[in-house]
Amino acid sequence: MLTVTVKDSDEGVVLQCQGRIVRGHETAVLCAAVGQRGRNVILDLTGVDAIDAAGIGALVSLQASGIYLTLLHPTAPVREVLRVTQLETIFEIAQDESGEELEAVAAKM
Repeated sequence: MLTVTVKDSDEGVVLQCQGRIVRGHETAVLCAAVGQRGRNVILDLTGVDAIDAAGIGALVSLQASGIYLTLLHPTAPVREVLRVTQLETIFEIAQDESGEELEAVAAKM
């Protein structure tokens, strides 16, 4: 199951994701949450323990529709899927625990 918590901050909209981004209800929840938040969205993936092809497809579809996604703190399983699918280059990925990289990403928005 996926839960998405919306946090508005000075840097922009941050969607904190907990759970799995997989085929079914989870991808629909993610797409609905992102779609309501504008063109620049930061996805905090700290709590995501799995992503499948449908989840990756949802991220790619959102990006292709003109929504600029930044993936913040993707977990090892998520990073591995992005690496294997060679999609890590199409997303901005921020991992710095200090928040400095997040500020740099937000400044681009």
